[in-house]
Amino acid sequence: MNNIGTLALEDIAKADLPPKDRIVRAARELFYRSGLHSVGVDAIAEAAGTNKMTLYRHFDSKDLLIAECMRQICADFLNAWESVSPSCEGDPKRLLKLWLDFSFDQKTHSRGCALANAAVQLPDKDHPAKRVIEDNKRKFREMTAQLCRNAGLEDPELLADELFLLCEGAHVSVESVGTEGPVQQVPRMIENMVARHTPRISA
Repeated sequence: MNNIGTLALEDIAKADLPPKDRIVRAARELFYRSGLHSVGVDAIAEAAGTNKMTLYRHFDSKDLLIAECMRQICADFLNAWESVSPSCEGDPKRLLKLWLDFSFDQKTHSRGCALANAAVQLPDKDHPAKRVIEDNKRKFREMTAQLCRNAGLEDPELLADELFLLCEGAHVSVESVGTEGPVQQVPRMIENMVARHTPRISA
């Protein structure tokens, strides 16, 4: 879930953007390619067409820059969701399906979930990016639960947990065995989970 648009890394330094925006875009792309710990502030500043002094003027530390990258990744995801969700207004069951399909498509790809990948690389529970990741993961889970409630499904809290854990596991599977592995069964698994929580109509 990199979502920096069509701007290639080599073009970020030349983009007509404020230095802070170029820094975050460059950091996101470099972190996505090489991991959080392999990328230094020198490489980020160079890719952003600026220098370390300017980078540290906007971010007191690399850790705070990582947190901002995670924050923007989540914001991009939610903005993308808001652009497609109106198509299902007034149909809560269809909206839930769209949300699940959207989440799966957006967050499961050749490199897995950006938030999950970052969390694994940040064992320090006090890292500023950890709070961003945890808060947004809880938010996504609660959005799923609310959509389950709106759709009139039974035990929506349990279903939301089931769906959340399934998608989290799918992200790990993509990272370990790729998109051709068990992750291909996830859409069918989601359908089965939702079906089990759909109230039966009495004869």
